[in-house]
Amino acid sequence: MKKINIAIDGYSSCGKGTLAKQLAQKLNYVFIDSGAMYRAITYAIIESDISIEDSEKIESLLQNSHISFEYNPEQDYFSTLLNGVNIEKEIRTMEVSSRVSEVSKLESVRNFLVKQQQQIGLHKGVVMDGRDIGTVVFPDAELKIFMTARPEVRAQRRHHELLLRGDMQTSFDDVLSNLTERDSIDSSRAISPLKKADDAVVIDNSEMNKEQQLALAIDLVQKIIN
Repeated sequence: MKKINIAIDGYSSCGKGTLAKQLAQKLNYVFIDSGAMYRAITYAIIESDISIEDSEKIESLLQNSHISFEYNPEQDYFSTLLNGVNIEKEIRTMEVSSRVSEVSKLESVRNFLVKQQQQIGLHKGVVMDGRDIGTVVFPDAELKIFMTARPEVRAQRRHHELLLRGDMQTSFDDVLSNLTERDSIDSSRAISPLKKADDAVVIDNSEMNKEQQLALAIDLVQKIIN
């Protein structure tokens, strides 16, 4: 059976990662969380106390950064590793969330990560989620999906995630404000803005559960493969 590349784009906390992971497991494809890659670099910049204005130090940091993913079968979860160290918990904090959009705007960061992502997709059989996958990273992807959901629904999902991770300090209003700000920054940035590819299929999952959106996506894949 032939393999294809699947690009899933959309707004923050609209279930892109969940659907991408489900599809990858169902199809036995490689899953790549591009957002986690940007979060990893953001975390590294914060930890190194580097100003985003300091292009030389950021370039040096990039050249010494290796991002990989590790599947944990017991938790059924893909963890993000930076230079071999598991930083999954660290990159999901509100501190990283509040900085990741401004870091993602940096041309050096985007060029560095897009190049890595495109290399991964050369052999097909990849499901990647993010904000510019169908427009910049995989413009020739056989299937492009653009996901969305109402802001309050997305904020509720994200807030629930944080609570499950033990973050009891961040309020729902803080999460909603952060998502709204990130939507604005991601959609208006000059380099690789968040936007729907012309040939992308839109999935609004405001009223969908995980099983329903997976069934819809699998149907889209089967139509292309067959």
